[in-house]
Amino acid sequence: IFDSSPTTPIFFILSPGADPVKEVEKMGKKRGFTANVNFWNVALGQGQDVVAMRYLELGHKEGHWVMLQNIHLMPTWLMQLEKKLDSFAAEGSHVNFRVFLSAEPSESIPIGVLERSIKLTNEPPQGLKPNLKRAFNSFSKEEIEDKDSKIKSILFGLCFFHSVVLERKKFGTKGWNIMYPFNMGDLRDSSLVLGNYLEQANIAKIPWDDLRYIFGEIMYGGHITDAWDRRTNSTYLKVLITPELLNQMDLAPG
Repeated sequence: IFDSSPTTPIFFILSPGADPVKEVEKMGKKRGFTANVNFWNVALGQGQDVVAMRYLELGHKEGHWVMLQNIHLMPTWLMQLEKKLDSFAAEGSHVNFRVFLSAEPSESIPIGVLERSIKLTNEPPQGLKPNLKRAFNSFSKEEIEDKDSKIKSILFGLCFFHSVVLERKKFGTKGWNIMYPFNMGDLRDSSLVLGNYLEQANIAKIPWDDLRYIFGEIMYGGHITDAWDRRTNSTYLKVLITPELLNQMDLAPG
């Protein structure tokens, strides 16, 4: 962030399992940039180009942070983005204005956008244990310590599940029939749902079937389109997200 400027965006080259949004949000909070106040996050897709331009203009004038996710999904619009960034540079932006971009590797990204940007990539670790460590460490000490012991146990099981679904990718079509974009955002969103759901329910009687459905059919399952992959995903949850988690269950026996 210290090397960026109003005219030098930070460009995240996406890799499987990487999700820079949460890291940017966390960094923004430390510097006084709050989501939907002076930090704007736009996931590009149909119709979102107008929204993106509106927030870029606002950030340019008032010194906000603007993150544009998955810009590779709108290749024809990227020339307009390049021209807009050129006009901001010529006009002079607010000193606090910052632009963050993310995209999968693509030939459709204009050279002008790439050349002006600081390019970063965050490769996920290889191996079940490093992935598990990374997943669990993505939660701060405060986030873990304040939770009920039952939620902590389920969260650890969820981190193990997250690591398993990522690690299966290295086996190609023997792991998943389709390469799905599972990422840290899926894990964090699932953890939020876990906390909120158990606060509303009677925590003495954990709704295991409901949790498995939410994680398997909505959060992670929202990516899955193949029936056999969905069955594999559900089977992992049946084995890993169970009452035995609360009794020091061996997640990986032996």
